[in-house]
Amino acid sequence: MAQQAILAIDEGTTNSKAVLVSVTGEILSSGSAPVPIQHPQPGWVQQDAGDIWQATQTAIADCLRGRPDVQVVAVGVSNQRESILMWDRKTGAPLGPVVSWQCRRTANACAELQAAGHEPAVVAKTGLPIDPMFPPTKAAGLLQNFASQGQDVCIGTVDSWLIWNLTGRALHATDQANAARTQLFNIVSRQFDPDLCDLFGVRIETLPQVHDSAHVFGHTKGAGVLPDGIPVASAIGDSHGALFSHGAFTPGDGKITFGTGSSVMTTIPEFIAPPTGITTTIAWSLNGQATYAFEGNILVSAAILPWTQALLGLDSVEALLELAQSVPDAMGVSLVPAHVGLGSPHWAAQAQGLISGLSFGAGPAQIARAAAESMAFQVNDVFQIMAEAAGGIGRVSVDGGPSRNRFLMQLVANMLNHPVTPCRAAEASALGAAYLAGLATGVWPDLDAIRNLPVTDAEIAPDTPDASRNRALETWRKAIARTTLVV
Repeated sequence: MAQQAILAIDEGTTNSKAVLVSVTGEILSSGSAPVPIQHPQPGWVQQDAGDIWQATQTAIADCLRGRPDVQVVAVGVSNQRESILMWDRKTGAPLGPVVSWQCRRTANACAELQAAGHEPAVVAKTGLPIDPMFPPTKAAGLLQNFASQGQDVCIGTVDSWLIWNLTGRALHATDQANAARTQLFNIVSRQFDPDLCDLFGVRIETLPQVHDSAHVFGHTKGAGVLPDGIPVASAIGDSHGALFSHGAFTPGDGKITFGTGSSVMTTIPEFIAPPTGITTTIAWSLNGQATYAFEGNILVSAAILPWTQALLGLDSVEALLELAQSVPDAMGVSLVPAHVGLGSPHWAAQAQGLISGLSFGAGPAQIARAAAESMAFQVNDVFQIMAEAAGGIGRVSVDGGPSRNRFLMQLVANMLNHPVTPCRAAEASALGAAYLAGLATGVWPDLDAIRNLPVTDAEIAPDTPDASRNRALETWRKAIARTTLVV
């Protein structure tokens, strides 16, 4: 009898991945394919919906080739969040680009809404500030620029696009966690809000049906490399999926996902209006009940490493990190990666990237170290606000590709002055999607079964003196102050 497994799709900003997860939580096979990114104007970031679906199919095929003996019993989806797209409901053809979460094209529209005094009411309903990272102004732009009068269209996040294609273009659906990131979803009443839709200029009928994160949305049909009839049994934003995979089911437990950007999240016992600088979101929903979380979204995290590598003329990110480790500190140099503005906790859409603190004693090694340290500094900016608002932080897990680098994670533990625990596999978001799909289809009976699956590696404890940490953080704060003055 063929071994049973869950296929988890993790559609990220730069890559689509597919992972086969066994009933014991073991990753049996994986596949990936790159997704092109377009930058048509400074600050604009977009993708092609057809490219995303094609990359997803390629990743699935690559993954299944690795274990042809496995029977796929369910499909789960995790996805880049806040990116928004529109397609024709009748033909399935994309209308306009996928406007990325990184895209700042609606910064002026957001500023106008803030100036008109709408932000407090929006935050009270959605837990999110008005910022071009979030989709509603972008969705309105898609409707204005790419939909004809009376055209029947679907607007959704990337999970909705994948569910649409996986189920033979039969279902326009999402889960509560992804819906919560649209800024059109009232996370207290847990439904799309007509007043928010009116404010942003988005037709509520274009939005998807909303279900639990663990839910059989439908079954595969005409999905290319997958046979028909497999339950599509979960949807979850990538950061939420990672939090779930770490078993952060106790309030105060958190995680940091490192990728193009970073997400810092911690679960909270109920909806709490977010303090300035961070957001409140729905982490996931099970059996009609929502779990809430605080979150801070950092726009540029690991993406600064290849950029700095190219700046310094190095051959690889590995060479950059080796250079960074060749010096004990950055000698007062700071690199603030505000290349597409600053996200949490500063929310400065017009900020620009900055290297400061240069002297004749500083060279490429100090710049390399400053780039590496910027990831830890940005996480700490969010972490401190979150810890105070939540009344303390419990276990902190880390995941994403950079979490496998001990040097980078030691910097994080040092700046937080708090231990961090790496995930055994870099595919934490995919694992979360798989676990949710398994709950929906009975592969695992309850959260205790998920909690007992092997996930983490050994804890990394802070090992730097307080005086050194404090000096480094003071230098960083001065650099941030300079950055936010740039317009």
